[in-house]
Amino acid sequence: MSKWLRNLWKKVARPFSLRPPKVQFAALCTRTTNNQPEVLLITSRDTGRWVIPKGWPIDGLDGAGTAQQEAWEEAGVRAKTVDPDPIGQFTYDKVLNDGTSQPILTSVYHISVDKLSDKFPEMAQRKRAWVSPKIAAERVREPELRDLLLSV
Repeated sequence: MSKWLRNLWKKVARPFSLRPPKVQFAALCTRTTNNQPEVLLITSRDTGRWVIPKGWPIDGLDGAGTAQQEAWEEAGVRAKTVDPDPIGQFTYDKVLNDGTSQPILTSVYHISVDKLSDKFPEMAQRKRAWVSPKIAAERVREPELRDLLLSV
């Protein structure tokens, strides 16, 4: 291996590969209709793919509080209950504006939904849908999130 390649590996590629994932918090929002569980999915703002509400840590809020805030901003969720402990995690690669990707570790909190508001901060930027856990698992891309959805 040339000195140039060794330097590139040592100073750029290796540190990049060893960096820890960034952290996000997500809300797995559920309700029961006709004695059947339903999961709330929303579309992402950039690609329109189906996701659950999630976001970066918010100063002054713990993981459950951040998940609840993201569920409100992105989907208009009014919570009946929010579990204080995560029910699981999933990872994904977030594509950044410069085309690179960043590994993200997302802790998921269960939110039992009381109601959905028709007016919420991102209402013009997203669609939302109540679906069965099976259909939700078919719509999302992240394998670990699929498993969480199927456990509802």
